[in-house]
Amino acid sequence: MTARSVLITGASSGIGRALALAYAQQGARLALIGRNAERLEAVAEEARARGAEVTTGLVDVRDRAAMAAFIGAGDRRAPFDLCIANAGITTGLKPGESFEDPDAVRALLAANLFGVLNTAEPLLGPMCARKAGQLAFIGSIAGLRGLPYSPAYCASKAAVHAYAESLRARLEPEGLCVSLVIAGFVKTPLNDSIDAMKPLEISDAAAAKIIRRGLDRRKAVIAFPWPLYALARFGRILPPRLVDKILSRIVVRAPKTQERASSLDAP
Repeated sequence: MTARSVLITGASSGIGRALALAYAQQGARLALIGRNAERLEAVAEEARARGAEVTTGLVDVRDRAAMAAFIGAGDRRAPFDLCIANAGITTGLKPGESFEDPDAVRALLAANLFGVLNTAEPLLGPMCARKAGQLAFIGSIAGLRGLPYSPAYCASKAAVHAYAESLRARLEPEGLCVSLVIAGFVKTPLNDSIDAMKPLEISDAAAAKIIRRGLDRRKAVIAFPWPLYALARFGRILPPRLVDKILSRIVVRAPKTQERASSLDAP
């Protein structure tokens, strides 16, 4: 595999960390964004030990100006071949709760949706000018159908799916490649916080291997695990209220995020 210049957000843990290590090799250039300085530096050191040249950015993806500055500087230094918009948080409902905290909802949308925009937008102009580059968006099977225990999370991932699909149709004729990752349950700190059945859960390293293989092949959609993806797609053609009843019987305890909207976020 040819060495690449890769940007990854949410690189301090979970899928982002696993992807950083998957791409770390002699001659590779990695730009890693995260918010936890200690964990981010630990990932960077491990990637450097594998031969990669690494720069880190302690940047909040909600901060549009800071993201544009870091990404722009990195792209001028070593034009990005691949950008992976991975950073995200989760929030949800516990049994007995009927609706989500509006502040938690806005915090989640700021990170999961506006954070994706803040990651991709600084590279659209440069990549189009080069007529080269790949944008990858980490979505979720939860973005295929609203789940009664995580309305905002599902909405954010559905929006990311639609954004990726729209960009793909528009930008691929310009020479860019746009890939959407539709992931099932991956064992990460984020998913570990959810108390529920997690069918076909895989490790973050296994997920990173699947994602990288799909990105190397420039696949439009990288969905896994296939049985869960097929089941979610099949659920789209069943009567909606029947699916609602089935999903409502599943007991899930999804924690409320402690993140809150700030002056960095869109209103």
